[in-house]
Order: sequence, then structure tokens, then C-alpha cells
Amino acid sequence: MNFLELLGALVGVVYLWLEYKASIFLWLASIIMPAIYVFVYYQAGLYADFGIQIYYIIAAIYGGCFWIWGKQKKHTENSELPIIHTPVSYYLPLCLTFAGTFAGIAWILINFTNSDVPWLDSFTTALSIIGMWMLARKHVEQWLVWIAVDVVCCGLYIYKALYFTAALYGLYAIIAIFGY
Repeated sequence: MNFLELLGALVGVVYLWLEYKASIFLWLASIIMPAIYVFVYYQAGLYADFGIQIYYIIAAIYGGCFWIWGKQKKHTENSELPIIHTPVSYYLPLCLTFAGTFAGIAWILINFTNSDVPWLDSFTTALSIIGMWMLARKHVEQWLVWIAVDVVCCGLYIYKALYFTAALYGLYAIIAIFGY
């Protein structure tokens, strides 16, 4: 398992560099990395993290097919979606979506799994869903979401003895600060 975790962490470093550069090629790494982490998280009993890997693969295909980033805006000369601030009107729906997703995932983990970290696993997964949505739309504030996810994940992964992954998420947190 350590080899798979190390491989996933290495692909994660490549993904981070591509994300920081806002490269369309980040979507290829974001297909490979969750395919690896499906096995790592399942073995560690991180069932929500395991489940979100499927979401990441779908989101990567969505983004990688240029449906979001490569789409040309009708009234601009720019062929890419611009980096923007999250409109204030989005905050309430995003918070409600997070709260509902967090509660729903926690309920599933508590009632249907043997998870020993249902609240933390649910928190990071629900917030990651929000972050991925914001990333696909190039909202600047997605970096703040990733900082929160990454810091909490560091502790969670250390607790689960996923040290390569904890180190990766520590690096993610540092780079997300600079990305913001």
C-alpha cells in the first residue's frame, strides 16, 4: 500500500504544479490520481474520501473535455474562462450545499460504515466538492477552500498513518496560500 500511496502523492505534486499554472493538463493528472487513491482510501477506511475520488474523476473529465475551461465566451476575445472572484450571491447557496452535503455524508458514514472518523472525513469531502466546483469555474476563493481542506486533511491523514499523503496535503496548503 505504501507504493500506491507514494505514487498517488507524486501524481498529486504534478497535479498541484499544473493547477498553480492554471494549465488545462491538470485534468489528466486529476484522472490518474483519484484512480490510485480509490485503493489507498478504501484500505485506510476513509470511505468519504474513497467516494469522492469518483466525483474527482467525473469532474476531471468534465473540465478536461474543455466544457468549462476551453469554452469560448461569446462577448470576450479571451478563449478561456477568466479567473474571477466568487459573486457574493453564490455564498449562501455554496454554504447551504456544503452544510447539506456534510450532514448527509456524516449520516451515511455513521450509519452504514465502520468509519472511525466520520465527521472529519465528511467535512473534508463536502468542502472538497465545493472547492472542485469553484476550481472548474476559476473562482479565486477556491484557494481558501483548499487551504481549509488541506490543513484538516494533514491531521486526518497523519491519524490514519498515510504519511506521504499527509505530506502532499501539507504541500498543497502551502502552495494554496501562494496560489491565493
